[in-house]
Amino acid sequence: MREVCNIAHLQDEMKENEVINVNKRELDSQAKQILKLAEENGVTNNFFFKTTFDRYMILLDMLEEFKRSMDEDGLQVTKEYVKGRKNLYSSPSVKSFNQTTDLANKTVSTLIKIIKSFSVEEQTEEDQLMNMINGSDEDEE
Repeated sequence: MREVCNIAHLQDEMKENEVINVNKRELDSQAKQILKLAEENGVTNNFFFKTTFDRYMILLDMLEEFKRSMDEDGLQVTKEYVKGRKNLYSSPSVKSFNQTTDLANKTVSTLIKIIKSFSVEEQTEEDQLMNMINGSDEDEE
């Protein structure tokens, strides 16, 4: 019982201190910075960039939902068995939050690789495939 009280106390402290204080406005600002970087490198029309960036935005939304769930429901859940015994477990939102954070980090790495690899400035000769991937018009001439 003492361990449960300590965990509850720790949860209250975490809520008060807000260890992870990332709000939606900050995330939107970071997403705009990624878009600006992509625009500077001419990859905003790139198929791979568009689809990966879209996935990244979905992951950020998922993280917000998991964080909200953890704030509302707490970090631990109680399960009761047939004989009425209660056991304390980590909330499923915690595991999902951690997995989604990992995916979001990997997606950002992929976005950076796409921006560097498909940068229009780095193309020295005319490459029709790269033009198509970057969303360039075929009849620009």
